[in-house]
Amino acid sequence: MENVNARDPREHVNEEPRNDLQDVVFGFGGMLLFMTVIFFAAVIVKFIIT
Repeated sequence: MENVNARDPREHVNEEPRNDLQDVVFGFGGMLLFMTVIFFAAVIVKFIIT
């Protein structure tokens, strides 16, 4: 058998602590802003065409 160095995952130290809630809020807000811009651009293009 091979000598495997398996460690308990609960011992893992997060090298780069992050604020997950802040990441979710910024991601959601950014995507919402992006989709809002696309929506209004599509509405403006529709009214220009018709």
